[in-house]
Amino acid sequence: MELMVLLNALVTRLLFVLHSLIGVWRVTAVKKEPKYWLLALLNLLLCLETGVTLKFKQGRGYKWFSPAIFLYLICIVPSLWLLEIHHGTQYCGNEPGAVQVNVSNQDFNQSRDSSHGSEGTDHHIIQTAKVFVNQLSTICETVWTLALHQTFLLLLVVGRWLLPIGVEITRDQLSQLLLMFVGTAADILEFASETLDIEDVRKNYALINAILAVWTWSMLQFPLDLAVQHIGCKLSPSARRIPSLLLCRYSAELWNIGVSLFIQDGPFFIVRSILMGHFRIFNQMLVFFTAKNILVVTLQLYRLAVITLDFRATVLQKSRKGEACCCPCEPYEAHAHATGHQENEMKEFVAFPPKEESQAPSEDH
Repeated sequence: MELMVLLNALVTRLLFVLHSLIGVWRVTAVKKEPKYWLLALLNLLLCLETGVTLKFKQGRGYKWFSPAIFLYLICIVPSLWLLEIHHGTQYCGNEPGAVQVNVSNQDFNQSRDSSHGSEGTDHHIIQTAKVFVNQLSTICETVWTLALHQTFLLLLVVGRWLLPIGVEITRDQLSQLLLMFVGTAADILEFASETLDIEDVRKNYALINAILAVWTWSMLQFPLDLAVQHIGCKLSPSARRIPSLLLCRYSAELWNIGVSLFIQDGPFFIVRSILMGHFRIFNQMLVFFTAKNILVVTLQLYRLAVITLDFRATVLQKSRKGEACCCPCEPYEAHAHATGHQENEMKEFVAFPPKEESQAPSEDH
């Protein structure tokens, strides 16, 4: 097992565990009940997955699916749900917070002076750590919740980058996947923060649960790698029907369209339409992002129509020529076979020159 692969696998999963523990700590601090520390037991699933991956896959990833990302979602999403549901119980007073921070800074200066005078460097480090923790506890709890959302999405992208890739995915495909994840994470963060910050939404408990359910549903695209990988085209002659061939040729494009319509932009558009149509909630950003979702859904449907018409034209063209409708990977294989045959003929031509050139020296002799 390569040392770098092992290090990346362990460090990434350690970051996942630490971030989920911070989320559990914030839930315990907000709810003021130690029983919520039981949420930390979910990290045992991630530890178990780490051992299985190191033993059977030598630390590398799987094809089409990332168990580490999926288990990280299981560990952190319940904490974010609890923080958002009990958002109204979180304090966020500006003046009390500022007073507490000033007092903490004064304590920090006093502890620094006393440490220089008597205790020494060790006591100074301990006092600095205590003051730092006290200052963190005075930060507005809603700011903590937003920070957990932001770091959660950033860690999903960075973690997917650091996780060792399997043999089925290339570096080029991984780079495409990461760029897609960055845009996806920005849209998801905007959806959660923009809708849940509306005052009328905070007064409706059922609406909060619905928005969080759609937000959780949109997260399920991160463990999957189908957006940049094509499904294998090894189909039997009896199974070569039009839908199978279409999925074989445009698997990655169809997956992107499906994610946009059924996992991200489609559900986001439905939620925002309900907010404006049924609950009569209007603001400038809500209208803008609703229009953006409509545009994306329309373009995805247009892309689906273009793909279908192109594939239909290809099938009709082959049927008119009397050719069998085959999977698009087979022409590439045939082309490779033809190229190899031409190379063999070229080698034979070099090894055995034409007869006219071979007979010319005999006539001169």
